[in-house]
Amino acid sequence: FASHQSFLGLNGNNRVIHEEDFVGDGVEDKNGHGTHVAALAAGGEGATNSGLANYRGTAPDADIISLRVLDENGASTSSTVIDALSWVMANHNSYNIRVVNLSLGTKAVESYRTDPLCNAVRQLADAGIVVVAAAGNDGKDVSGNKVYGGIHSPGNDPSVLTVGASNSFATDARDDDAVATYSSRGPTRSFYVDSDNVKRYDNLIKPDLVAPGN
Repeated sequence: FASHQSFLGLNGNNRVIHEEDFVGDGVEDKNGHGTHVAALAAGGEGATNSGLANYRGTAPDADIISLRVLDENGASTSSTVIDALSWVMANHNSYNIRVVNLSLGTKAVESYRTDPLCNAVRQLADAGIVVVAAAGNDGKDVSGNKVYGGIHSPGNDPSVLTVGASNSFATDARDDDAVATYSSRGPTRSFYVDSDNVKRYDNLIKPDLVAPGN
């Protein structure tokens, strides 16, 4: 991950200023998902300017902190992710962390009010950190039918900037753009049960935005 050319500054310095392993088998991205997403967010021109300027990320000069929470199969646990978020909370002042990206999620069942993963990201938001999370990949069922209410946790939390995917249909014009079929749609269906034993759904409008990713 840290040796990827996209994460080098124009002066050749590595912009990955810290790496931490929460999986237990090293900091190396063995799945490739984290490297891909980090390059979209903060990929730069690299030290040699060998064509990478055409693939700059949104914040090409940003420093990067890599917290590995997914195993080689792209799987993890909520507790592992929460451990990493707790690390961010404890170290955000030291590293001047202003944005946290979570291109991951799990089925949102428990209301965001009590969901431990949502509580963890909400603490970061309360500390002034922008938290970005994936909407999820549950936009259709196995038969290809459109599904609503598939927003994942922690993307179901109102303090999180939740991002879905759009399909540009390979055109520059925006009037034909649509939400990608696989991308999760709201409203959120996480819930709690009130004192009368009535199930109360959060029903938040999500995602907050979509970006090309078909």
